Amino acid sequence: MKPRRSGLPLLRVSFQNQFATKEEYTDLRPFPIASMRQLKQPAPLRILRYLNPILFCLLASPLSALCQDSGAEGTMLRGDRAELSVTVRDSSGEPISAPASVKLYRDGIPVDQKAASHGRAFFILRTLGNFSVIVEATGYKAAQKDLTLNVAVKAEVDVYLQPVANDSVGVPGKPLLAPKAREAFDKGLQAINANKLDEADKYVGEAMRLAPGHPDVLFVQGVLFLRRRNWTEAQTVLAKATQLDPGNPRAFAALGMALANQAKYEEAIAPLEKSLQLEPGGWETHWTLAKAYYHHQQYEQALKTSQQALAQSNGKAPEIELLVAQSLTAVGQYEDSAKTLREFLKNHGDRPEAATAHRWLENLANSGKIRRE
Repeated sequence: MKPRRSGLPLLRVSFQNQFATKEEYTDLRPFPIASMRQLKQPAPLRILRYLNPILFCLLASPLSALCQDSGAEGTMLRGDRAELSVTVRDSSGEPISAPASVKLYRDGIPVDQKAASHGRAFFILRTLGNFSVIVEATGYKAAQKDLTLNVAVKAEVDVYLQPVANDSVGVPGKPLLAPKAREAFDKGLQAINANKLDEADKYVGEAMRLAPGHPDVLFVQGVLFLRRRNWTEAQTVLAKATQLDPGNPRAFAALGMALANQAKYEEAIAPLEKSLQLEPGGWETHWTLAKAYYHHQQYEQALKTSQQALAQSNGKAPEIELLVAQSLTAVGQYEDSAKTLREFLKNHGDRPEAATAHRWLENLANSGKIRRE
């Protein structure tokens, strides 16, 4: 059974999203920038908790700050930063001796990756929030551990790996990055999260030269293209990443977002749905999928999915309410749409989207769909 991976867009990257009525479009960004997502969006692959909130998206602010290796088990807290110690164990409970890759995600957005030494890996967290640790090791099934850090403490996490079945031994899995490629990959990821895109180009380019077919490298390059709003280049690279690593929900979320940002809504639906099949969470991915449904005139699905996105976002992106209102209008629930718009104006009247909400309310009233208040 494949491990569940927590909720991409995508590196909390900046994704251009347009939510509009059937007649008009407005530019709303599901990733107010981090975090790939927050990418205040934190990157996100956690390609996910996918690329200033992936998959989603995942979205326009820089990725969340990356973690740094503490270098030793006894490292003390640095300032007000939290420290995360990860121990990778086998089924007997002993630290594994096999090479292991430990990936850290925040809200589905990748923020760091370490090679475990004697089954141990250490991170210094520059931000707090919801994290996922995904571990991959040769001869073992990948595993994931989720945790929430709201205060700067030293946290310790044990991740237990199960050996692959005998009939699976010898089946090639995703290769680990060679040391030089990993170094370039890590530096490129750090530069993306620091919004140093020119520097990221240099290191991601070097990682691509050293490991051109590695799905993680392709994913990060795709996220970099998304950050630069190069939608077509992102689509090409992310399509390759999903082919090479069909179990990565953040790569599928990022691909869907690249397509949606080109108004290829029908094409975007399949990879976004696939992402949510692999990883049910991820409000950014739900939001982008709801937008794709809406523009493809699948209004019932748009309503259900946008309501899911709004509930899962926990107030991180109140502008999702505008898509909910649009979908309610599209299915003929005019009073509910008006109620949603009024609630948005009541709670978020100082936001730029308030003017759009006012206009839509006026349109509903002028068309006789609702009674004026």
